[in-house]
Amino acid sequence: MTASNRMIKFAAHALLLAGACAMILPFVWMVLTSLKTVAESTSMNPFVFLPADFQWVNYAKVLRQNDFLQLYWNTFAMMALRVFCSLLFSAMAAYAFARLKFPGRDFFFGLVLFQMMVPTQIFIIPQYLMVDAMGMRNTIFALLFPGLVSAFGTFLLRQFFMGLPKELEEAAKLDGCNIGQTFVRVMLPLARSGLVALGIFTALFAYKDLMWPMIVNTNANAATLSSALAKIQGAYSVHYPELMSASILAIWPMLLIYIAFQKQFIEGIATSGGKL
Repeated sequence: MTASNRMIKFAAHALLLAGACAMILPFVWMVLTSLKTVAESTSMNPFVFLPADFQWVNYAKVLRQNDFLQLYWNTFAMMALRVFCSLLFSAMAAYAFARLKFPGRDFFFGLVLFQMMVPTQIFIIPQYLMVDAMGMRNTIFALLFPGLVSAFGTFLLRQFFMGLPKELEEAAKLDGCNIGQTFVRVMLPLARSGLVALGIFTALFAYKDLMWPMIVNTNANAATLSSALAKIQGAYSVHYPELMSASILAIWPMLLIYIAFQKQFIEGIATSGGKL
């Protein structure tokens, strides 16, 4: 390796290291803020980086004021149910739009695309009225309701099914498979990468969802992590150390999930060509 190549490699690694530090710095600041007093967290002195005395009492106050076990259960139950329903119904709809011929197919797929083009806030009032009419407010079902069907998932998986060879279906038909057997035993396993990508996107969107949980579940026992964090902020002031403590307690499960399934996360994002 020549001297110029070594310099280029060193510069590239230095830039990557600087970028990594820039991305990690907000998390470090959040951890340090959670251990400060209110005066230290709002100080304008740029040299007040480390707390004078670690205030672990901030975590104790947050845990005492919020039932995090219930919040974890509500959040991850919503995520699991949304992922299951999104994968199931989106895969069936995508296969029908991609491989089956029926009257009005293009028109109905146009409706799916239309739903992707308009802001999701438009559907909040109709969805709330439907949940309220069913008497399902302040329940896990209410959190799941907007994620029963995913227009984005239908579009994403349709592209995967359209890229599969038609000969696979013909061979399955010759072996005696009907449409359902062909879908479950032949086509669905081949769309595994698309299903993984959709599952990742659905889980992240559900975890970050804020407006819908705050509207439909006003009961503290039915809240999610995101809505609980939003309610920690006061009307006239914010206790930043307690807010940062609650944020750390809220994000660590997702960090563990990312570390455990890092390979699948990267493959899913790379395969779909999307971004978080």
